[in-house]
Amino acid sequence: MKRCLPFVVLMVVTALTATAQAADKSAGETLYADECAQCHGREGKGMASFPSLTGRDADYIASRLETYRAGERVGANSSLMIPNATDLSDEDIANLAAYLGEQPE
Repeated sequence: MKRCLPFVVLMVVTALTATAQAADKSAGETLYADECAQCHGREGKGMASFPSLTGRDADYIASRLETYRAGERVGANSSLMIPNATDLSDEDIANLAAYLGEQPE
């Protein structure tokens, strides 16, 4: 069993890396510009009551978008985000998370 552990760890890391690489950052950038920038700003630094998205981890972005898509309230802007996230596919969320997860603060 101890000899199998490094192999299992390698397989998990490989699977996670492949999933992260599967996201299309360019598609995320386009979707962000078309759907998100109006409220969060062209550079994702936030505007008015809309929070900054820069410096956020891709997993955080994906989790929040999935939560909004499920119709769950998680903050003051939930009533604005839920309708915007409802039509996002898993691929859209992965692409947005990949793009936003690499934006510097």
